[in-house]
Amino acid sequence: MPYEVEQKFPVADLVALEQRLCAGGATISEPQTELDLYFAHPGRNYAETDEALRIRRRGRSSFVTYKGPKLDRTTKTRQEIDLPLPQDEGTAEKWIGLLEALGFTPVGEVRKSRRKAHVAWQDRRVECSLDEVDDLGTFVELELVVEADQLEPAKACIASLAFELGLAESERRSYLELLLGRS
Repeated sequence: MPYEVEQKFPVADLVALEQRLCAGGATISEPQTELDLYFAHPGRNYAETDEALRIRRRGRSSFVTYKGPKLDRTTKTRQEIDLPLPQDEGTAEKWIGLLEALGFTPVGEVRKSRRKAHVAWQDRRVECSLDEVDDLGTFVELELVVEADQLEPAKACIASLAFELGLAESERRSYLELLLGRS
């Protein structure tokens, strides 16, 4: 099962970061709105187990995603299962209904505008997400998806790219955790 190796950084000036990325050869996508609805498990506390279950809606596309517990104290490395849902009308709402019928309850929603770029770095292709998160601010996420035997090299690659881009003070909490912490 693949692992998501990610670091997230608050960014005061996304335009300056975009310029650094483009100077390094990246092309940045047009923005897309993502709406993530997170659920609480009926039998265990995801806040305690450091897990997450969400349904993401992006345009006509929807995904159901499970994120396992973080594996270390510096990155957001964890197993992730991300399944695309059919693009039929109302599919996300039907899945929300299914989860609620099974006892899962919605706990929060994260809305963001996201632009993506890919950066060639240390023989890898790092995905960069430039996020404008409603009620939180602006962030960049650097991510690689790797197998278990590549975790440490992937973490080193992301740390090196973050340093090159002038990114500091990574944020391990999810956007949902940050939003709930404001309440």
